[in-house]
Amino acid sequence: MTLDAGPRARKPGGPEVHCAARYNPRLVVTRSFMRRLFLALCLALALPVGHAQMRIDVSGVGATQYPIAIASFATDGRTPQDVANVVRGDLARSGAFRVIDPQATMSDTASINFPDIRSRGADSVLAGSVSRLADGRYDIRFRLSDAVRQSTIGGESLVVSEADLRYGGHRVADWVYEKITGEKGIFSTRIAFVSKQGNRFKLNVADWDGENVVSPLTSPEPIISPSWSPDGTRLAYVSFELKKPVVYVHTLASGQRKAVANFKGSNSAPAWSPDGRTLAVALTQDGLSQIYLINSDGSGSPRRLTSSSGIDTEPVFAPDGKSLYFTSDRGGSPQIYRISLGGGDATRVTFGSSYNVSPRISPDGKTLAFLTRREGRFLVAVRDLAGGNETLLSDAGREESPSFAPNGRWVMYATQAGGRDSLVAVSIDGRVRQRMTSNAGDIREPTWGPFAK
Repeated sequence: MTLDAGPRARKPGGPEVHCAARYNPRLVVTRSFMRRLFLALCLALALPVGHAQMRIDVSGVGATQYPIAIASFATDGRTPQDVANVVRGDLARSGAFRVIDPQATMSDTASINFPDIRSRGADSVLAGSVSRLADGRYDIRFRLSDAVRQSTIGGESLVVSEADLRYGGHRVADWVYEKITGEKGIFSTRIAFVSKQGNRFKLNVADWDGENVVSPLTSPEPIISPSWSPDGTRLAYVSFELKKPVVYVHTLASGQRKAVANFKGSNSAPAWSPDGRTLAVALTQDGLSQIYLINSDGSGSPRRLTSSSGIDTEPVFAPDGKSLYFTSDRGGSPQIYRISLGGGDATRVTFGSSYNVSPRISPDGKTLAFLTRREGRFLVAVRDLAGGNETLLSDAGREESPSFAPNGRWVMYATQAGGRDSLVAVSIDGRVRQRMTSNAGDIREPTWGPFAK
């Protein structure tokens, strides 16, 4: 099977600013403070961030580790990227694999010395080749073999541009991960995050491991809370460039953007519907912040979904698109609620703490990730929506902005430790953790994009 990856839009153009009114877990939210939430949060997000290469520190291993030998891929000497090394890094950081380097170069057509591979402790082996085509693109071919049964599991080929050689390595890692674990890999996905350097805010897009950073927007005004469209082609965000929070939608390939919510008062916290046609937003056009639905192309008028005497914000769609989760202080303290798009009353979802905010739903709809305040610390927790069991995934106590990986196996969030902001991705069982820091400063507001198409 051959997959033509084609050219990848890695350098979207045009400016993009995003500042959404959100709860800031670093602050104790009072009722009066919540009425001024959009302003206070933008002031609170003083993000002293640069952006250069990411440093990744990984700790922990998965409950099950698959030993795999990954040989160096054969090349014609004209390959500017070590594709096999990208695959090794991806699988090792997943915590699900024990990666073994057989200290050899093996093409996808070469015979394999299975006894030698087994003697190194590997149950499977990946071999491959990278060759430059006449049109300047590269053909990546690979074969995965079962070293125990001494048989071929499968193989494929990818055709990519030179700029996308690393992306091709991520695609290979995805394929291997799914073949061995039975679950989709997330190595070819992207993340978005916000940074600040000096008086300039940036919205950034990067590979899942923080590499290949590009900045669709640089602005002198705050940018927070980016939100991916379901197809990964657009980002919704809130910008303060008009001296008030306004929701924009930015098309990454073209660099075009459009203000889709610029109503009276605060326009904040955009979240995409599963079909990409609708955005849930928090608006104050009728007084206190309430949840509204708008068309993602900016057409039509907002449709009000909630009506309460409190502040309703931070909406997120359930995967089936039939309901929304959101944060509200309607009961006296910030908690997470669920409401059907078909009408009816909202139902409280979180308990156990007087402060539970920033809901995110796993792709299968079974798990809720959120921020909870425990003994004065703000932590990332996950809750089994069916059974009600909760697990704390963080321990620093200064966490923000949880976001699920598209396979539901990881949660990424922002944290502060040692006077620096960083991004952390933790496996859903809490066993594996990787921290991403920038040597140029701090980074914030992560959101994990969908699977690559």
